[in-house]
Amino acid sequence: MKVLATGYYAFYDLHRPTYHAYAAAHLSPEEAQIAVANVFALVAENWTSIVTEQHPARWAWAQHTRTVARRSGHTPTRVQDACLLHDRLHLTVDQIATTTGQDPAAVTTLLAAGDRSDPAPGQRPRVRLETDAAPGGSLEARWRAALRLRTAQALPTS
Repeated sequence: MKVLATGYYAFYDLHRPTYHAYAAAHLSPEEAQIAVANVFALVAENWTSIVTEQHPARWAWAQHTRTVARRSGHTPTRVQDACLLHDRLHLTVDQIATTTGQDPAAVTTLLAAGDRSDPAPGQRPRVRLETDAAPGGSLEARWRAALRLRTAQALPTS
């Protein structure tokens, strides 16, 4: 039982800040607190079955996004969620993958789809990485350019 408790608290410590930031992006501060408390209560109640899932973080993230969507009255797409986590919350692809329980390649695909789509009403367009990387550039620079990922540059202010 102690191992499960330790695992749960490690999961909580790792994910709670991002879960709260995500909820706060969609809800009032009070509603965000309630949504996060509710999802972690659900995770705690089901911890022994959640850890047997192939992707426990994916299960918990799905519960969290459903809770936030229900409370906000708006259900964002997976692309919108990935873009919010990357652009507004400044998470890396690996951090998004860890939080959502997805493969980094899936996150990269979602962000690339966000680059190609029009911004939601009231939102700024995504900052795009220049796609004309020099042929002599590093392999990573060419890879990022090919996938149109943005680097850690700040969003322009209005």
